[in-house]
Amino acid sequence: MEKKNLDWANLGFGYIQTDKRYVSNFRDGAWDAGTLTTDATVSLTECAGVFHYAQTCFEGLKAYTTSDGHIVTFRPDLNAQRMADTAARLEMPPFPKDRFIEAVQQVVLANEEWVPPFGSGATLYIRPYLFGSSAVIGVKPAEEYQFRILVTPVGPYFKGGARPLKLKVSDFDRAAPHGTGNIKAGLNYAMSLHAIVTAHHEGFDENMYLDATTRTRVEETGGANFLFVTKDNKVVTPKSQTILPSITRRSLMTVAKDYLGLEVEEREVYASELADFAECGLCGTAAVISPVGLVNDHGKEIRFPSGMEKMGPVTQQLYDTLTGIQMGRLKAPEGWIKVIK
Repeated sequence: MEKKNLDWANLGFGYIQTDKRYVSNFRDGAWDAGTLTTDATVSLTECAGVFHYAQTCFEGLKAYTTSDGHIVTFRPDLNAQRMADTAARLEMPPFPKDRFIEAVQQVVLANEEWVPPFGSGATLYIRPYLFGSSAVIGVKPAEEYQFRILVTPVGPYFKGGARPLKLKVSDFDRAAPHGTGNIKAGLNYAMSLHAIVTAHHEGFDENMYLDATTRTRVEETGGANFLFVTKDNKVVTPKSQTILPSITRRSLMTVAKDYLGLEVEEREVYASELADFAECGLCGTAAVISPVGLVNDHGKEIRFPSGMEKMGPVTQQLYDTLTGIQMGRLKAPEGWIKVIK
């Protein structure tokens, strides 16, 4: 199939409206059959639960053109499970996991012309989302819901390579104990917006959030998990009940252990030990790994030995290996790659 006439190599990371999107509605206790539509607008009552009580969640994954010409997605079953977990926590009806994967396949195939070609550096970003659609005036769950998937072609998150980021230890809390920090709810991201704008105004790229109870343990940023590398090449990620279970982070830990033969550890990471690490990165769908060069803790600057010019050597290996799996250059573990076509 002929691709759209886009400058694939120079796409930014932003929204471009594509031809089709998937929609399914929950009414009278059940999800309907779902359909593809060309209508990119959403029409809701002014009293919809999503507007007033933030009953909404989302996921993010990508479709890739592999080196042998197939179109694939990466571990969509984990996105389906995470969205189901989030929906249950927000008292929304989970969209069935098998139908989630089927809907992803449908919408990607329907927009095949928008899937960037192999070697362009671009991918098709897939955004499933779920929200309360019926009128709610009292504080309670909505009775009706809508599940949608949109797709948009995006370029690499970092143009010209991944510049190491400058972070600050935030004075804001991202999530409370026993709260919603471990689900992908829209409200979590709304709460992070003031903190990230504040960080940008102060000359930083992102925040490092600490645990809300003791403010001694590293948790995550507004939209990514942390990954650290020790000076003897052990890969460490923070363990907490109030951070999002990143699919990219889990995949990178498997890559570190099974592909690169590195020791891995998930444990509590204290802010006081940041200076002991050799490398630091942020893990997420958009960039896979974003390297971190320094963290400013209220005037005390911790600079990682990997520097401010490029990724550290272990972080680079992790990035190259995982993207190699996603693009079909390396053999994937069983079940990681879902072939769309």
